[in-house]
Parts: sequence; structure tokens; C-alpha cells
Amino acid sequence: MNPLYRNDSPGAFPPSYYAATADIPAPRPPLEGEVQADLAVIGAGYTGLSTALHAAQKGLKVVVLEAHRVGFGASGRNGGQVGTGWNKDQHWLAEKLGAEDARKLWDLTIEAKALTRDLAAAHAPEAGYRPGVLQGEWTSEGALEAADYALWLAETYGYQTEFLDREAVRAVCRSDVYKGGVLDWDAGHLHPLRYALGLARGAEAAGVVIHEGTEATGVAPGRVTCKTGVVKADHIVLAGNGYLPDLSGQISARVMPINSFIAATAPLGDRAAEVLTRDVAVADDKFVVNYFRLSEDGRLLFGGRENYGLGFPREIEGALRRRMLRLFPQLDGVAIEYHWGGTLGITMTRLPMLRQIAPGVLAAGGFSGHGVALTGLAGKIMAEAVAGEAGRFDLWSKLPIPQFPGGKHARAPLLTLAMTWYALRDRLGI
Repeated sequence: MNPLYRNDSPGAFPPSYYAATADIPAPRPPLEGEVQADLAVIGAGYTGLSTALHAAQKGLKVVVLEAHRVGFGASGRNGGQVGTGWNKDQHWLAEKLGAEDARKLWDLTIEAKALTRDLAAAHAPEAGYRPGVLQGEWTSEGALEAADYALWLAETYGYQTEFLDREAVRAVCRSDVYKGGVLDWDAGHLHPLRYALGLARGAEAAGVVIHEGTEATGVAPGRVTCKTGVVKADHIVLAGNGYLPDLSGQISARVMPINSFIAATAPLGDRAAEVLTRDVAVADDKFVVNYFRLSEDGRLLFGGRENYGLGFPREIEGALRRRMLRLFPQLDGVAIEYHWGGTLGITMTRLPMLRQIAPGVLAAGGFSGHGVALTGLAGKIMAEAVAGEAGRFDLWSKLPIPQFPGGKHARAPLLTLAMTWYALRDRLGI
């Protein structure tokens, strides 16, 4: 089934805390008839909007096609964490690609965060970017490894973080589960939907035309077909990530949609200090990651459960509450006022894919939970490639993105078996 419609009503934002606290504009008109552009972008999330904005700033005529609304997908539903690095550490990347390319790729992630801060400041100050992400470690062994890696980054790349032992972590995050952690002040967090809506305003100010309610049904070099019209363009970028329909076998073989879920409590008032004493976001080292932060009105925004079929499970709120109380039993009885889910794209290596899939057709996807920062830079780099500057696109494209075993139809059952095992390891503490 098309992931665009499996869990959502056409054109309607999910009933999330983010949608309830964003100034959502009136719908933009759908595409009608045939239009000509230099660049057609499919998907109005962070990747597509950044591509469009940066391409328009280079003087290109850009049309963006969005099946639902700007920021409708993962860009408007995520945990809002602007993290550091890739889903593989630098040792892994150096082993696969060599030390020189690994360093260049690291530098891209640093630039990605800076770009996110700059874009938010320029186009979405209401997104409220704030610095600080704490990585929590559940085991003493994990804490030692995190401390060693933080030291290696400082000595090798000059990247500074703050290692916290168990007591220091607990002074920031009032949970007893973490044995240590690393506090990264160059990372941060923001309101994700406000950020997406701001990027759209910035792109339109640069001359981009955005058509909402316009699903792309076919892509060929020089041409995007929709139910209500056609865009003819020299260049095309597919930027739908986990919500991309089956428009390319190359993408479907390497990027798989999965779901993640978030709950928002009622405002905690003075009790917010029972959860976090500093305004930082937290993620941990569980395979099924727990991620959380406080909202601007003092709610706990807590995410963590996943499922690997297209459809949402019937029961979401209770599972999130159980995970939340495992970390914060002191919140027993606190009301959950919102809960929602969304679809993201993952790859086999959990590394994001940039790839040319046909002449003049580029694709991005599989950000695997690291998309808030990396998508913006991916869009900028694809705009560079469209303008004839392909060096950084070629570098990113070196990240290994193998096909999922079993092909498009067998990938989900096979992955579900593997992920169920890893989730069981999380619960057993193995």
C-alpha cells in the first residue's frame, strides 16, 4: 500500500502537539496542467525544501510537488533533535572508506548542524532552536566506550563534548537508568513543524512554487507526471524519504519505511525539573532508541517505540507510557494529552542515501532518524549537483547503501524478525 495514505487522511496533519502549536497556513493550490521548470522536487519536507531553496538561490526555476501539506511527513512529526555525526561512528567509516573520506564526511555533519541553525534563524526563528543533546548510556561498558570515543574525537578532530559520569548525568536527567553519557553543546533541538513551515516560506520568497495536494505518479528523465498535471524539468529530485511512493525500484530496494511514535504529556509545571534540570534533548543507546526533551510549555515529549510494517499498531499510547515510566517512574499518573506516529526511511546500514537514479534524476532518503540536520545539507548538496557542482554529492554517495535482502516485498518480514530480536535484547538488557 502507498505509504502516503496508509495511516493518514489526505492533506490533514496528524493530531500532534506540533500541529497544535504551529501557525499552519491555508493550503497551497495543487498543480493544474503542464508547467516548465529547471528543477522539479517531489516532497516538501526538509530535504525537498532545502533543495528547492538552495537551487532557487542559484537562479533556477523550481517547482515543488507535495502530496499532502508542507511538513506533513517525518519533517513535521519527529523528535526535533539536531544531532552530531552519522549512524555509524568514524572508526567504521574510516575502515570502509579510508581516513580521508571519513574525515570529510564528519565535517559534513558539522556543517549540517550549522546550516540547520542558520536556516532556522533566517526562516523559522519561532522554531526555537536551543543547544544541547545528551547521549545516555544504559551500561557501564557503554559509558566507558562513549568516554573513549569522545576523547578520540577531541584528540583527532578537535571536537569537544562533555563526558558525564552517572551522578553528573543524573544531575541533568533525573532518571536512574543511565550509567554515564556525553553532553554535546554543538547539537541541539527545535520545533520541527515550525521549522519546516519556515523553510517553505523562505523557499517561496526565493521564487519557488509549491503545489500541495499533488501526488507524483510517474517519473522519467525530464518529466514528472501527476494526477492533475505534468512538470517538465531538466532536473528532478525525489525527496519523499519514508513517504515516497514506489516511483523507483532503486530507491525501494534500499530505503524502507518504518514507523516511530511520540507522546506529549500535559504541562508539568514545577515538576518538569523532576525530568530534566537543563533545557537539553536526550537520546540513548538502546537499539530502539528512547528520545525526549521538554517543550516550550514544559511538557515531556517522549518518543521511542517503533514498528516495521507500514501500518500503525492499534495501541500506541500505552506502549509509550510504559517506556516513559521505565525511565521516569516519578511521572506515574501524569496525563498524556497527545500521541502520534510518523514514517521515516531507513537503510540497511542506517546511513542516508544520495544517488543519481537516472540521467537528470537524483534521490535522497533513508536518513534513519538522523534527518533533522542531515536533510538540510543533503538538499543543499543536491542543489549544488543540479547546478553542476557534483563533488560533495559524489562524496556523500560513497556511503555504503546495500539493497535489503529479499527485495521490496520480503524486506519488511525479514527486517521485522531481526528487529524483534534486537528489541528483545533491549528489554533483557543484553
